[in-house]
Amino acid sequence: MIFRTVLALGAGLAACAAIAQPQFEPPRFNQVDLQAEVSREVQNDLMTATLFAEANDASAAKVADQLNRTTADALKTSGNVRSVKSRSGFTNTFPVYDRAGRLTGWRGRSEIRLESKDLPAMADLIGKLQSTMQLGNVAFTVSPEVRRQTENEMITEVVAAFRGRADIAAKAIGGTSYKIRRIGIHTGGIVPGPRPMMAERATAASASAVTPPTFEGGTSMVQVSANGTVEVE
Repeated sequence: MIFRTVLALGAGLAACAAIAQPQFEPPRFNQVDLQAEVSREVQNDLMTATLFAEANDASAAKVADQLNRTTADALKTSGNVRSVKSRSGFTNTFPVYDRAGRLTGWRGRSEIRLESKDLPAMADLIGKLQSTMQLGNVAFTVSPEVRRQTENEMITEVVAAFRGRADIAAKAIGGTSYKIRRIGIHTGGIVPGPRPMMAERATAASASAVTPPTFEGGTSMVQVSANGTVEVE
């Protein structure tokens, strides 16, 4: 009885060893790492702008009150333009000292930020707001929706470019064909074009009559890249 048990146990271990035996893939040769990149010029369709107001007074409360009123009025005016998104930005009030270290007054700055795809509406709104605020920064870029659509269209292009390089590499090392072992596609690359110019149509004759500025959105380069490994046969 003991002898039969030992035999059965030995047979079971042998079967387990046979099942657990690892399967090794044959070594691969002539593997080449490649990279390809495609780019497309896209019209900037999203504009952002920052306007700010500044105030000086001997009283910190008066500085804050003036800035709050100016900002609130600007946001109210902006809110009437449905195609423009507006929000408050950086606000700061700080003391001013003379060379002797004595407090001489208070200075403050308040900002609002605008964003829109409607450039004419943005220009008109900025012209209205410039009667009480100053135009700070203006930037143009490709909106997330347009960039995503462009990248999706470019994926086919970048894969074709990758295959083209694989063909060249295969012929260069004397192969007749290749297999793609790994490929990674990377999106999100965007290179801003030359900074668009902003031209003022006219100089304001008074604080209540500001001619809307003229904006040129310009273009940006959207990039998609692919890298991976091919095995030449």
